[in-house]
Amino acid sequence: MLVHVLRRVAGAVAVLWAAFTVSFLVLYLLPSDPVAIMLDQGAGGERVDPARVAELRERYGFDQGPLQQYLTVLGRTLTGDLGTSISSGAPVTGLIADAFPETAKLAGLALVLGLAGGVGIATLASWTRAAWLRGLLLSLPPLGVAVPGFWVGLVLLHLFSFTWFVFPAVGNEGFASLVLPAVTLAVGLAAVVAQMLSQGLREAWRAPYVETAFAKGAGRARVLGAHVARNGSLPTVTVLGVLVGNLLGGTVVVETVFSRQGFGRLVENAVTTQDIPVVQGLVVVAAAVFVATSLLVDLAHPLLDPRALSAPHAGRGTRSGTAPGALAGEGTR
Repeated sequence: MLVHVLRRVAGAVAVLWAAFTVSFLVLYLLPSDPVAIMLDQGAGGERVDPARVAELRERYGFDQGPLQQYLTVLGRTLTGDLGTSISSGAPVTGLIADAFPETAKLAGLALVLGLAGGVGIATLASWTRAAWLRGLLLSLPPLGVAVPGFWVGLVLLHLFSFTWFVFPAVGNEGFASLVLPAVTLAVGLAAVVAQMLSQGLREAWRAPYVETAFAKGAGRARVLGAHVARNGSLPTVTVLGVLVGNLLGGTVVVETVFSRQGFGRLVENAVTTQDIPVVQGLVVVAAAVFVATSLLVDLAHPLLDPRALSAPHAGRGTRSGTAPGALAGEGTR
């Protein structure tokens, strides 16, 4: 287990370093000059003093060579200093710290709603014996994946804000303002979860260990909870880190549609003004969230499937089509 943890932690650090390096190469080596762009935007069409441009370029380190810039920014980031915003002059860490709580609440609620909806659809489709109901439920995930998120948000705004006046259309005030943006994000997440989980559950129901459990006298509910759900959910749990990363990416669009102040709006403003330190800091924070979530999922995976710790021996005990605990009569008495 210790070797497994160390290997996963080393992989997470490598991914985070790669994300930082790629974002630096893309952002800091752009042919445009972010300082000149910022001064041009504030000058209102007037001529910008070249000496002022040179002064700010030196202050932000843009006059250094690429390697020196990279080492400087990397060393500063390792100490928790993400630099200073070019457009506002505020510390990037402070800007992200102010914006992230609202986005965390939005993404957290969307994650809960998305998982509840996806798991509910997949479980009911796997449980029911009515073919029409199963077909109806399984047709919902492809529809949820195909529908654009911004369109879902606009429809929800039209119905629940402008027609029925149930929820506020914009702003960050109170829990009610979170509902429509969270549902907008949750639709795509629920669709992906339902697709993956329903496929995993269908395969698990066809496994020979299900017949073994039924032969030992287990009821349908017991088989679903003790064996089918546990084994059928492994693929979904594995990609949970990717789904959380997609939630953060989706906040850029959703917070724009609902005019919410948060991580997404900060990304939009930073990209629009080409505020490189802010964009770099946002990329690092988003990558850190993604890496941390994926690491937690990787570390939790052996709890669901202990064979993950001994991949070379994963085939032992499974060639006869039995799940862990099925032959032992687990949960069948």
